[in-house]
Amino acid sequence: MRRNQMIPTLLLTAVVAACGGGEDMAEHEADQEAEMAAAPATETAAGCFLQGATIEEAGERPSPLHTTELSVGGTEGTLCYGAPSARDREVMGGLVPYGELWRTGANEATAIHLEGPAVIGGIELDAGSYSLYTMPNEGEWEVFLNSSVERWGIPISDEVRETEIGSFTVTPEATDGMVETLDFSFESSGEASAELVMEWENTRIRIPVEAGM
Repeated sequence: MRRNQMIPTLLLTAVVAACGGGEDMAEHEADQEAEMAAAPATETAAGCFLQGATIEEAGERPSPLHTTELSVGGTEGTLCYGAPSARDREVMGGLVPYGELWRTGANEATAIHLEGPAVIGGIELDAGSYSLYTMPNEGEWEVFLNSSVERWGIPISDEVRETEIGSFTVTPEATDGMVETLDFSFESSGEASAELVMEWENTRIRIPVEAGM
């Protein structure tokens, strides 16, 4: 299993303490998100697009930048995502509403950077970068892949959706226990097949990944 690598979070504890919890934290995150979304785009760091932040600053956010390495059929890749935490909030059906599009992370669009071809959820992809977002529901999730990557994760507007490549469905399952912080891991089941596994709170989804042609 390839677990995600967390970008250093040197000031995260101080940020949380200063902002408090519950509604104070939610308001702080909303204000900070609005500021970052309006900031100019900066560099691509460690393969991840950042909006108005350096890689060090991205590691100090309340939802810090995480990465997960991918490898299937000779194709290497990286998943970049902001990793929010529950902080005593109801996540699925609450913080993440059912029946609505979710960036499946925080901050910038959750993105997969592939160095070669791959097949994700039955969708054939060439080498390149793709954003990933979902529509959660209690019994089924729809997962979307999109060619629009270098952008803030919300809103997922009609303009963004015009560049969707395709979608597929997965069935959510229960985790073994509470997962406080959103986590993506990569689980290989052979040279040509694997799963990208997302867990948060008490929910897990498995996204099939196969070797491309």
